[in-house]
Amino acid sequence: MQTVQSPRRIMVVDDSAVQCAAWRALLEERYGSRAGVETYTDPIEAVGQLGPDVHLLLLDWEMPELDGKAVFESAREAGVNPKRVIITSSYPANLLHQEFDHMGCLAVIEKAEPEQQAAFMMILDSIMRR
Repeated sequence: MQTVQSPRRIMVVDDSAVQCAAWRALLEERYGSRAGVETYTDPIEAVGQLGPDVHLLLLDWEMPELDGKAVFESAREAGVNPKRVIITSSYPANLLHQEFDHMGCLAVIEKAEPEQQAAFMMILDSIMRR
């Protein structure tokens, strides 16, 4: 007997509506009905929606009002597993590692770096299989 699995809850928090739309399109195209994608351009609104049922959190580092570090801390407090958080940024990867490695997130990804994008896709596929 095959059981129907509910979609994995994926939250995208990025102050760019264009980036949110791009993430949504990529995730829905790649994972179809397995992904329940929610996008938030307002990090304060997103914080109110965080919880332990978040399967994956894609989080932009540079946002007004509340940066990615503050949202990451709120996510941890709300019960989101830090190993289910990927920090994205336009900053170079070495700076991202300096800022976030000690925080225990799954990965940091430089948005514009093609090699990082390939690694990012492997990480996404692995998380979606779990």
